[in-house]
Amino acid sequence: MTGSIKKIVEGKDFGFITSDDQKPGDKDVFFHKESLVGVTLDELKEGDKVSYDVESSDKGPKAVNVKKA
Repeated sequence: MTGSIKKIVEGKDFGFITSDDQKPGDKDVFFHKESLVGVTLDELKEGDKVSYDVESSDKGPKAVNVKKA
């Protein structure tokens, strides 16, 4: 999947991605810094394009294998 970084929560090591095919009412996808590949959280900024996969977690869907596009 592809999308863009919507928000990075400073000091918490996570953020949210808005999917390119997100429909009204869909939620943004959570990601943790451990899910990043080839990039660090410090190198990402809001609006950056990324590719990612989605996995289920206890708290809902989460992005994994997040790469800067």
